[in-house]
Amino acid sequence: MASLVWSQCPIVESIPGKVSGAWVFRGTRVPVSAIFENLKCSSVDEVLENFHVTRAQVQAVLDFAAKSAAPPAEPSRAA
Repeated sequence: MASLVWSQCPIVESIPGKVSGAWVFRGTRVPVSAIFENLKCSSVDEVLENFHVTRAQVQAVLDFAAKSAAPPAEPSRAA
């Protein structure tokens, strides 16, 4: 599986010295990895309540991960 290039996801940031440089939701100290870990055993609503991130933020990260995992589009062929 290809690794995600989080620097291309506008909703997250990594700043040296902030949460040890982990990818966090922009403007927060909430690591993206914590959301994925907690979604294994918690509902989205529980994650939102426990981590104080918005549904839109979580959805943006999930959408980014899903798009990154999708197979590359085949080039179109001109007739």
